[in-house]
Amino acid sequence: MTSTRRTHRAGALALTLVVALTLSACGVTRGGDGEANRRLSMYIPNSPGGGYDLTGRAAARVLEDADLSGRFEVTNVIGAGGTVAMQRLLNEKGVDDLVMSMGLGVVGATYTNESNARVSDATPIARLIEDQEALIVPKDSRFKNVQDLVKAWKADPGSVTIGGGSSPGGPDHLFPMQMAKTVGIDPKQVKYIVYDGGGPLTSALLGKKIDVGTSGPSEFEGQLKDGSLRVLAVSGAERLDNVDAPTLKESGVDMTFANWRGILAPPGISDESRERLVEMFTEMHESQGWKDAVKRNGWIDSFATGEDFETFLEEQDKRVETTLKELGLT
Repeated sequence: MTSTRRTHRAGALALTLVVALTLSACGVTRGGDGEANRRLSMYIPNSPGGGYDLTGRAAARVLEDADLSGRFEVTNVIGAGGTVAMQRLLNEKGVDDLVMSMGLGVVGATYTNESNARVSDATPIARLIEDQEALIVPKDSRFKNVQDLVKAWKADPGSVTIGGGSSPGGPDHLFPMQMAKTVGIDPKQVKYIVYDGGGPLTSALLGKKIDVGTSGPSEFEGQLKDGSLRVLAVSGAERLDNVDAPTLKESGVDMTFANWRGILAPPGISDESRERLVEMFTEMHESQGWKDAVKRNGWIDSFATGEDFETFLEEQDKRVETTLKELGLT
């Protein structure tokens, strides 16, 4: 073999190696299990420690551990109650290796921030869970129970500062507003402070910058376990196994409230890509790893895909718009 031919052959081999390494780095694989090894990205529309963060990272971890996907690149996209992340997702039209965790808070934020980045413009993949809201207080709070809170709140609505991990229109905001209306307080008198997710909200509670926090109890697991925070009540129809607290109804407040979280993909992806993502999250939902995560976090399994989830999103749009109008907040 001449030196020229050897040089050409070596160059061809080098080029093949470069192409293979490039495809691998981009998450493109070949073979029967190529889709399962495909790398994916996930946007999370609030700060670390928030409900979307807990749910999204739990899903990504289970998908990786069960070899249902390749490695996930998880990015927290903070701002405007989730509408910044929502707009970024919509800008990625046709990108089929990107998903976003989201829920009721993102739907509400698009209304209160008057955003054009509507949830209905994205590709629905799956609703994953429902989550109860909780009334959280520091361990030495003056409120020993819900009755103490309601009594002080009704006497002087401005004397009780409530913080939540979602912007107006989100679950942490709608929950205390509906509760105020239920106990006879004008929602417009409620003193509510927005924190961008569970992490900042936890710091505000521990620092006693607010009197009560409203959010999912799973976001405060460590603080509830060590006793630095307490739950006065949860918002669902039944008590939670992992939280030592009554429901609102048991506490004399006649209401229930449920939050939810799910997964969207960018608009404009192919039917095949959508089905691939739906199938991936369906297999995740059936795995023991996901069942363990749901139980550990005290979530309620409410899995739905396809037309069921699409119809549900349309209903949630109407729910938020109607509720905000009823409360006089729009």
